[in-house]
Amino acid sequence: MDLISTYIIHQADNALILGHRNSEWTGHGPILEQDIALSNIALDLIGQARNFYQLAASRINELSGENITEDDLAYLRDAPEFRNCLLVEQPNGDWARTILRQFYFSIYQYMLYKEMLKSSYPALAAIAEKSIKETRYHVKWSSEWVVRLGDGTEESHTRMIDAMYVLNPCIAELFIPADYEYEAAESGAGFLPESFESAWFEQVNRILMTATLPELRAGKKTMQVLSGKNGVHSEHLVHLLAEMQFLQRTHPGNVW
Repeated sequence: MDLISTYIIHQADNALILGHRNSEWTGHGPILEQDIALSNIALDLIGQARNFYQLAASRINELSGENITEDDLAYLRDAPEFRNCLLVEQPNGDWARTILRQFYFSIYQYMLYKEMLKSSYPALAAIAEKSIKETRYHVKWSSEWVVRLGDGTEESHTRMIDAMYVLNPCIAELFIPADYEYEAAESGAGFLPESFESAWFEQVNRILMTATLPELRAGKKTMQVLSGKNGVHSEHLVHLLAEMQFLQRTHPGNVW
């Protein structure tokens, strides 16, 4: 598989895994309106994943003569073959942790899509153009909840602090480029996330300050023992895939 295809799959994996995580809240949200809102965000992300998987499958088939489908990429790969970042595979925890995970990633994804609009690969730019409208809402929704919880009750504030303690170690990986990100950037098809790292921290910290939560500081970027972008995941992804892929692996041939 060429590195550009892997770059596309990276985008798909991020969206699919976070979409699946959010779908686990369906029927369990704190109030009906927000249960529906998060379920709709899950659908948005899975729709984005499907678009990326279709593009990746088409490219792989064209270059290699294979005949793989979007379903093969979503359901028939094992954890080491997935290229999603560690942040999106983290368990839901409580509502605060789910909100903070969505908040961090939505701002990252929105900024990436803004860059991707300028991609030299028209198909990638088209997916970004379609997806950025949805992601703008994801940013708005999660930002409002961060403020609501952080600047809410003593308990909600404490839960947000606890969520930051769990999720903040996953932030550095977002801005450490993998080899396929370098390749995509060199070709003009993709962009290095470090190009908008400062803007990400600025926007995130602006919301955190309003929420009376601690400011984030960019840490020293060293390659982690776990690197989801390179297929080295936490045990959480293994359990997630066992559930998500069960039907397809038990009854091969099912389609979306």
